[in-house]
Amino acid sequence: MLKKLFTNRSSFVIFIAKRSAFIQSNADLGDEMKLLNDNKQFEKALDLFNKYKTKSNEQYSNWSIIQALRACTEIGDLHCGSNIHNLVSSRLKYDPYILPSLIHFYMQCGDVNRAQSLFDTSTNKTLFIYGAMMKGYIKNKLANKAIDLFKQIKSPDKVIFVLLFNACAQLGTNETLNLVKHVSSNIPKKFYSDTYILTSLIDVLMTCGDQTYAQLLVENSKIKTLPMYAAMMKGYIKNNCSNKAIDLFKQIKNPNEIIINLFFNACAQLGTDEALNLIKNVSSNIPKTFYSNRYIVTSLLDGLIKCGDIKSAQTFFETCQIKTLSMYGTMMKGFNINNMATETVETFNQIHHDQFYTENNHLYSKKGIDYFEQNVIIYLCVIKALAKIAILSTSQSIAQRIPTSYLTHRQIQNALIDMWVCSRTFALCAFVFLKNN
Repeated sequence: MLKKLFTNRSSFVIFIAKRSAFIQSNADLGDEMKLLNDNKQFEKALDLFNKYKTKSNEQYSNWSIIQALRACTEIGDLHCGSNIHNLVSSRLKYDPYILPSLIHFYMQCGDVNRAQSLFDTSTNKTLFIYGAMMKGYIKNKLANKAIDLFKQIKSPDKVIFVLLFNACAQLGTNETLNLVKHVSSNIPKKFYSDTYILTSLIDVLMTCGDQTYAQLLVENSKIKTLPMYAAMMKGYIKNNCSNKAIDLFKQIKNPNEIIINLFFNACAQLGTDEALNLIKNVSSNIPKTFYSNRYIVTSLLDGLIKCGDIKSAQTFFETCQIKTLSMYGTMMKGFNINNMATETVETFNQIHHDQFYTENNHLYSKKGIDYFEQNVIIYLCVIKALAKIAILSTSQSIAQRIPTSYLTHRQIQNALIDMWVCSRTFALCAFVFLKNN
């Protein structure tokens, strides 16, 4: 939702940036790079950019620079983005269009200090720049700073309001709830007809626990969109009101993938026979294309397991042609809960070593998702299973496959100690203990 808002509002920036091209060929370069970026061919976009690299940075249009920074942001290439920063550093004082993209790049790569430095030295702070900073703060779990920055903005637009609501939702405190109510009561009335703002407002109200006000906004809204329903369902689940989420789901005529995913989450939270029947009924009627969504598949597996049907989950899992780490982790947790330690180890052995590497690289860089913790879950599951099996040779073989970088993780260390104790290998237990302290 927020990405769409930035895209719409950025259209003006893009238009101006394209007009500022110094050479027509470079404007064409920017267009070609955009096509590659839109098709998620970010490395190719950067290769094209580098082919045109010359000693004169003035020959690059803003449009090309913006597309190059976008590609660097998507793949998390801090080195390449920093080089582009150096390339255009002389422009930044008088160029208001590249700076927001550069700030966004550093924020998405986790380099808050450099983004902050660019913001502090900027003499012309536009709403685009404020927006890039607020979004970056939220991305880096610094919601309080985003809120403080909002208070400095004299005339915020709808993107800024959405970012404020997102920051308040991240904190989820009574103080932020009061701020949301105060701000929302003073924003222009026309903003209430904007479904993006309304959805963000509903989301933060639900996150902060004010279901009554959120429900009232939905009821009074003339246009009810799927994102609004999703915000309500997500809030119900967060507040342990899954029955309400399911009741709301039944009112939706054409649920999308996000709604289906939330429905499975609600059923998983209930964990009843009735919820299991609902899962089976809905999953048998959703479009087949939905099964290519790994989040839906993982939620479906989780719902089946938590509703007590590990066999159906296992059967479905085996039919999946593409299995992700989250799917493996869900099944392994399910096997452990159902005292099926052997199946947990067998499932772990199905994961190819390269799959850990590939998924981590892609998701660390593109969205900043901490897939390190996803791997931790998988390693913890197999270690706990090994502790139950208590076969020394098997435990040693799998323990040797755990990368050294994970052996410093406290939970893994504790789990290994327990495993070696169960295997009666006290020397290895003592070794892990000494590394732990």
